[in-house]
Amino acid sequence: MCTKISDRLTKKLSSIKNGNYTQSDFIIADAKDADMGGGINGLGFKVDKNGNKKAKTAAEYRASMIEMMEADLVDIMLTSMWSADELTAQKAFDNRDITAAVRLNDATDIWGFRGAKYREFPAEPFRTARLKKARELCELGLYAITFYNNQKIDTAMLNAYCDFREEANKFGMLHFLEVFNPAFDIDTANTNLGTFINDAITRCLAGVAKTERPLFLKLQYNGARAMEELASFDPANLIVGVLGGAAGTTRDTFELLAQSERFGGRVALFGRKIYGAEDAVEIVRLMRAVVENGLSTREAVTAYHDSLTKKNVVAQRSLLEDLEVTDPTLKPEAE
Repeated sequence: MCTKISDRLTKKLSSIKNGNYTQSDFIIADAKDADMGGGINGLGFKVDKNGNKKAKTAAEYRASMIEMMEADLVDIMLTSMWSADELTAQKAFDNRDITAAVRLNDATDIWGFRGAKYREFPAEPFRTARLKKARELCELGLYAITFYNNQKIDTAMLNAYCDFREEANKFGMLHFLEVFNPAFDIDTANTNLGTFINDAITRCLAGVAKTERPLFLKLQYNGARAMEELASFDPANLIVGVLGGAAGTTRDTFELLAQSERFGGRVALFGRKIYGAEDAVEIVRLMRAVVENGLSTREAVTAYHDSLTKKNVVAQRSLLEDLEVTDPTLKPEAE
């Protein structure tokens, strides 16, 4: 059974594109596709009563997806095909206003499992998931690309994206586009990396027909100036979202969300920042409060720790440590 794009997501995208955006239209996606890149350890860890850390099982990972959907706090649940198959069999998306999405490509720059060295080199385009099978499960998927300022590498990446769009159009599969920063430094002369990425994205999409365009973007936060520039470029046709990146502190999570929204971002797609938290549902609830209710990022961190204490959940960091902004990109605009 195919899970359709939800009415809620459709309405939010329409409000954003039509210039009627309010904070309640902000889109949050839970990125539970870590098995596509991280293998067994990519699913996060649990700690037993003796303090020993052990990788979560696939069943536990999927259970956390269902728990999040039951809380009705996210608009999109992004998974691997494997998980999507299982969730569909369990009817997990039935009678929920949440959109199922599948990761449709897994280029080598996300292969981060134990012993792997792939991220030391430019990404090779690669797709495990078959679009025909993915379309049987859902209408929306993610496709990711990375730009390296290298003629041969970037044209290979874009040709693969072109082939994907043609096939996606054939099967009626909609997509959103993830654009990674390179995993290592690249030469952009005297140009800021965020500026380079912005231009690479808009140049790439300029030749894409409306029927094949991504519903929105997912990219790394490269600072306020870069976010504002891209978000204001063509807001009626190009919705910009932010990816979560490394886990960081809880303050980092709320700052990334708040700054992205403040400077024009309209979507947050967080993976480790959600599943790496002590209480994933509570952190998303507070993400909503930051965006929709104007809760400050400091207040959100304090509220999060208060909730952990009430639930007798041991925090990974002290409140003082968790109030720190550790991501250098976030510090200039932090509250």
